[in-house]
Amino acid sequence: MKVIDKIYVNGEFIRPEGQEKLALLSPVTNEQIAEVALANEKDTQNAIAAAKAAFKSFSKSSRETRISYLEKLRAAIERREKDLVDVMVEEYGGTYQFCSMITHFALDDFDAMIDVLKDFSFQRTTGKAKVQLQPVGVVGIIIPWNMSNGFICTKIATAIAAGCTVVIKPSELSAQQTQIMAECIHEAGIPAGIINFVNGMGDVVGAELTRNRDIQKIAFTGSTGVGKIIAKGAVDSLKRVTLELGGKSPNVILEDADLEKAIPTAVMAAYLNSGQACAAGTRLIVPERKLDQVNALVKAVVEHMKVGIPSDADTAVGPIVSQKQFERVQSYIEIGIAEGATLLTGGPGKPEGLEAGNFTKATVFTNVDNKMRIAQEEIFGPVLAIIPYKDEEEALAIANDTDYGLAAYVFSEDRAKAEAFASHIDAGRVCINGLAHDSKTPFGGFKQSGIGREYGEFGLEEYLEAKAILG
Repeated sequence: MKVIDKIYVNGEFIRPEGQEKLALLSPVTNEQIAEVALANEKDTQNAIAAAKAAFKSFSKSSRETRISYLEKLRAAIERREKDLVDVMVEEYGGTYQFCSMITHFALDDFDAMIDVLKDFSFQRTTGKAKVQLQPVGVVGIIIPWNMSNGFICTKIATAIAAGCTVVIKPSELSAQQTQIMAECIHEAGIPAGIINFVNGMGDVVGAELTRNRDIQKIAFTGSTGVGKIIAKGAVDSLKRVTLELGGKSPNVILEDADLEKAIPTAVMAAYLNSGQACAAGTRLIVPERKLDQVNALVKAVVEHMKVGIPSDADTAVGPIVSQKQFERVQSYIEIGIAEGATLLTGGPGKPEGLEAGNFTKATVFTNVDNKMRIAQEEIFGPVLAIIPYKDEEEALAIANDTDYGLAAYVFSEDRAKAEAFASHIDAGRVCINGLAHDSKTPFGGFKQSGIGREYGEFGLEEYLEAKAILG
């Protein structure tokens, strides 16, 4: 069993003052695989002080220095790529396919930010003023357990490009992932205090980051509920916030789409990271007259997918991260049945032979009314809702009839038609005819899905303050 008894503060791995310990359980077996020491408020304050001290000089660093740090970080992380993939698979049960992809995307984040930084203008002329864009200050980064290292890379790449220093509070459930990432940062030789890691609970470490006046910005990825708590807490000191929150993403199959091509990809979008992804396309909106054909194709694709041990290369759906989250997903499956949706495949309980872990059957409901809870609330598990529409006007209305607006998907054989439809969807990112990612493209939510954007130039500007110099 691995013991993680140190946090990373001011360039050193040190024992926290906090005395609480947390057992980490395998989602595959529910047996303990690690123990992590949890930091307290004093540990968090020490990390903030280190970041504040480092900010004095780092905020004045040159473009070339920041690019050099980004290059060193990328190289250090690439050297540990296999370790990072393996620990994701073990710790939260992400499939090998997905974890490999996300780790590759994390490396892309550094490449993209280096490219952006090379040409980014920190001094501009607007009207009669010179406008100087300067780093906002010390940033508190709070991230969830799913895709933990990917979120870390996105945010620290942006912070360093801006000249900000950071204190990172990862999820307490991703301590093993975070440990390797901290080791990468240390091995890269980034000067002390620029990047700090504090393992701990949200109501302790996260709360201190949110209220501490030496933190100028919070960059948060996680649930909408927690995001609202952070936003309320940040108001007292008028912190800037970037909140990337939940989603209930629509996947619209237009009338002319080739179902044989569209449906397998749509299912993949729904079960992204075993459904434990804010951008998962969990509402499949399809032509009513083609519903029977869609049902048959979806059922065939899903029942051919392997739900199993996440380290197996052919596993498409792994376990749910924890027993608590497993029970939440199960409750939504029961809700869907009670609401009168048609259970197409899957359902309550665990797949045969996987009873020891937090495995959920890949589940699909059809004939779903968009007003049902399974169509409106984020489940965060492998549960897909198929919703029929009569015409494209209704399809668009259904797509936008949600509190969320993070991501969306559109399938059509006519690219121009798909783009026209996509332009009317209220979501921060819309993918056409597939799943796509670009580390220079803005990502963030409309409505309850968040505030602000990440990635590329749009993300960089979120870490900068504009100062006008007149006269």
